[in-house]
Amino acid sequence: MSADAFPPRTISLEDASRILDRLVDQVSSVFRGKEQVVRWTVASAVGRGHVLLEDVPGVGKTTLALALARSLGLSFQRVQFTSDLLPGDIVGVSMYSQKQESFTFRPGPIFAGLVLADEINRTTPRTQSALLEAMSEGRVSVDEGTYELPKPFLVLATQNPLDHHGTYPLPESQLDRFMVRLSIGYPTREVEREIVMSRGLEEPVEHLAPVCAADELRAIQALAAQVRVDESLVDYVLAVAAATRSHDQVRVGVSTRGVLAMMRAVRALALMEGRTFAVPDDARELFVPTLAHRLSLVSGGQDRGRSEALIAAIVAEVPAPV
Repeated sequence: MSADAFPPRTISLEDASRILDRLVDQVSSVFRGKEQVVRWTVASAVGRGHVLLEDVPGVGKTTLALALARSLGLSFQRVQFTSDLLPGDIVGVSMYSQKQESFTFRPGPIFAGLVLADEINRTTPRTQSALLEAMSEGRVSVDEGTYELPKPFLVLATQNPLDHHGTYPLPESQLDRFMVRLSIGYPTREVEREIVMSRGLEEPVEHLAPVCAADELRAIQALAAQVRVDESLVDYVLAVAAATRSHDQVRVGVSTRGVLAMMRAVRALALMEGRTFAVPDDARELFVPTLAHRLSLVSGGQDRGRSEALIAAIVAEVPAPV
């Protein structure tokens, strides 16, 4: 049964803030030393967005995804993207049943509450498009049938920024589908020592229990959409977006879709802070992770370091509302 078939649940601001605090704390208890990454990932989930994790292997991307899925009580699927992966391997296929003398749809792994799309840049553009279209539309079409994805639905995609052999870089139009792009980085020595000393034969993520049910997350998402954003804050975000479009180092600036994603993230972060209204600090915290990956530079196309530095420089020049 579709989530839309159930009557909407309401939730108070206090309960939503309490649940989100517990969610961040629990995920951070196994994904240590990276609370900022956890906050932005949770904000993306609350804002109905998807996350691109761009980092080297072995820094905890799978742990983050699995910990979030378990803490939210969502079904979880991990898909290893390879050059021979087909769209049907992700969305599913129609199979002919001789017994029923008809075609039956067999759902693919995308029909999970949280999908980890591992090394998304190692598969062909056709397969990438199948995933990203489903992310955007919230449904998949196979043959003559249309099938709704679960609600809530979150994709965490990963790619290694250092290994380009045999990869298919995501074009700007597909990068635009992700609410945030995050880099995890290596833990500090102290945190890494704690991780090494505390890990036994079992992964701590296996013992996590849900702190938020699916209907509670849907209610929190609905509450976040009602967070008030003053016109001056909207103008502030629009001014930053406009500055990217006229910058002499930028070939393609932030799109209107990017602005809308930014505003959803801002509302989500405000709710996480226990407020019914957004403030300029919410936007300042999110400008780089939400907008930098949407830029295509005049020379070099996608360059994470330069794009993030450019967004930071623009934000420093655009006056913030008082």
